[in-house]
Amino acid sequence: MQGRGRAVCMGTDIDTDVVIAGRYLRTKDHSIWVAHVFEDLDPSLASRLNGTVIVAGKNFGCGSSREQAAIAIREAGVIAVIAPSFGRIFFRNAINIGLPLIECDITCSEGIPVTFDLTSGWVETGGMKYPSRPLSVRMQEILAAGGLVNYWRTHG
Repeated sequence: MQGRGRAVCMGTDIDTDVVIAGRYLRTKDHSIWVAHVFEDLDPSLASRLNGTVIVAGKNFGCGSSREQAAIAIREAGVIAVIAPSFGRIFFRNAINIGLPLIECDITCSEGIPVTFDLTSGWVETGGMKYPSRPLSVRMQEILAAGGLVNYWRTHG
């Protein structure tokens, strides 16, 4: 599985409360989550996420185990999230809803192209190619299916 998008740079320890604030969790309307994703970090960011790859520091997705955080990111049009490490529950939630996460420590420059290959295990940006931690074959299959529910629908 390969992908490409413009880089959106973020810092370390981005927790799920920053991704989607609790005040927006009273609804199951994904469009509300998309409109307010990362609002407390940067109120204008939600409108700029479509077609991007988030590049963050360590521990992205730490905090509470809200699945809505991964859904809001995916629904906002983010192609993948790259970070040296992820909160483990967020990691599984993201894979299970079909959002690719890539464990890789890269230097980020806002807006530059980022290309990745999950099968071969690399990320390329700024003329540099970085090895990434490989995902299991099963996780790659889940992502290719568009998430765990779709995976089980086709694989029983």
